[in-house]
Amino acid sequence: MKIIGITMWQLDLPLTRPYWLPGGRLKFEKIDSTFVRVDTDADVSGWGESCHWGNTNRPAHDPWVRAGIATLAPLLLGQDPRSLEAINRTMDMGLPGHLYVKSAIDIACWDILGKATGMPLWRLLGGTEANPVAVNSSISTGTSDEMIALIRDAYSEGYRTHFAKIGGSDPVADIARIQAIEAALKPDEKVTYDVNQAWLPAVAIQVLNNVSVRGWIEQPCETLQQCAQVAQRIMQPIMLDECLHTFDDHLLAWRLGACEGIKVKPNRMGGLTKARQIRDFGVSVGWQMHFADLGGSALADTAAIHLASSTPAANRLASWLCHHHLAVDPVPGQGARNIDGFAAPPTAPGLGVEPDVAALGIPASVFHKGRRYDP
Repeated sequence: MKIIGITMWQLDLPLTRPYWLPGGRLKFEKIDSTFVRVDTDADVSGWGESCHWGNTNRPAHDPWVRAGIATLAPLLLGQDPRSLEAINRTMDMGLPGHLYVKSAIDIACWDILGKATGMPLWRLLGGTEANPVAVNSSISTGTSDEMIALIRDAYSEGYRTHFAKIGGSDPVADIARIQAIEAALKPDEKVTYDVNQAWLPAVAIQVLNNVSVRGWIEQPCETLQQCAQVAQRIMQPIMLDECLHTFDDHLLAWRLGACEGIKVKPNRMGGLTKARQIRDFGVSVGWQMHFADLGGSALADTAAIHLASSTPAANRLASWLCHHHLAVDPVPGQGARNIDGFAAPPTAPGLGVEPDVAALGIPASVFHKGRRYDP
């Protein structure tokens, strides 16, 4: 089996409502997604998606995804997509770094491998059955009353775990907001407070030593070293996110004792191949892990849910579904969806999501037999 073509589409995904990150620093109203289809000479195709929650939140730029794929595609034509390690070595040699550029291609190759073997991805990734995964809501930053109202709406849709965006330069305000949210929770709810790097270490320590929470604290400070400094001085478990990219980052986090858990996001890590390596490391050192992606439709969400479902239950935290926030659905009715607070991966071979090409519109670029076509 050989790759004979790679096609990519650009699609804007508007949100149902504006979304603010901690401290009102960043506002998002739509996100930019790239869909990729890898075609083979065996008449088997695979799909992947690369999408990010804005260009100002992490070191990723969606137009660079498409530029990077244009660099990689000619190197991949003629290769066997089922040879996942070889595909990743080719991409790493052809474009060092820029992991987020490579993720959609890697996921599409996993999709092909699943279809070729007749196996769903959760089985290829180590699972024995399609275990449903608990899913969490994501609560935009706002006043205490606004955030509590969003939590109550999410509860009515089955969510029992919530990720609430907090953080800013006013420790007193953050303490009051956390205390108000905790007081409003029902007995079967818990909240992870996602700071998105917004605190300096002194602010993080001041806030967290003055509150009692049921859940986790996520990425309190910008750097890994700062988060490790905070972890030594607070009682709450820390989950790391934005400061972790490569395997070396995760290894250093473990050596520093900087966290008790991590977020595993295939798009940030270069796809499912590298995300699985980090997942397996996390299991070996006793981390708990939240599996989700940086953004995107139910296609991207489903790839992460396959990985979550195949992870031992003791190491698996709730996952986030970005498509819950979207005003459009390019893969209607397909993939992992929230049903009473849980999402199950498809049982069909491969990823289990097939976009309607007509609905995606005109491709941004087509690479075939060593040539590029820009419609």
